Amino acid sequence: MKILVIEDNIELLKDIKEYLEREGNVCEIAKDYQSALSKINDFQYDLLVIDITLPDGSGLDIIREVKQENIDVGIIVISAKNALDDKINGLELGADDYLTKPFYLPELNARIKALYRRKIYNGSNDIIFNEIKIIPEKRLVLVNEQALTLTQKEYDIINFFIANKNRLLTKEAIAEHIWGDHIENSDSFNFIYTHLANLRKKISDFGGQDYIKSIYRVGYKFSDQE
Repeated sequence: MKILVIEDNIELLKDIKEYLEREGNVCEIAKDYQSALSKINDFQYDLLVIDITLPDGSGLDIIREVKQENIDVGIIVISAKNALDDKINGLELGADDYLTKPFYLPELNARIKALYRRKIYNGSNDIIFNEIKIIPEKRLVLVNEQALTLTQKEYDIINFFIANKNRLLTKEAIAEHIWGDHIENSDSFNFIYTHLANLRKKISDFGGQDYIKSIYRVGYKFSDQE
């Protein structure tokens, strides 16, 4: 999962980033309103964690901007203990959930996982695509009920593909989603081909079909449609 955390408390921001990355996520950060808007406009995220009170603006305005632009992303608001109006306003604007400071990082992580399941997998704990089954809680992929031995990046790629099945994904979008926004400075995305070749072989070794379709000079599409 690719997450953008928008928070001006540097210590809290660091703690959230480190925790979510240990949980296997790609976690980008923004310390203020302007840098958050810039990242949201330039990159794609699965989920935003937004502090309402920022030094140069309001997190509520970020939610307004996201909704006006019809950006498909989950939103969790974090706010001060006494900021009931902010919570209500955030939910009315379209936020999916909120947490009151101070909070435990495992609770934030649980809410992130629950929101991702609701938005991407209709609330299911396991994700099934034909003979492929993903168990997110265990970061496990099964093909014909046999467990694959995958690297973290291979798992992230198959998860990203199935979450976006039948959609054209550019090499840039794949790289940024799996490796983080800084990868945009890379001179080449050839490393994606290597990971996909390994992933294809591991799936086929257990009798799985090759659903990763190459779109010449553009990217890839994960689909069982001709």
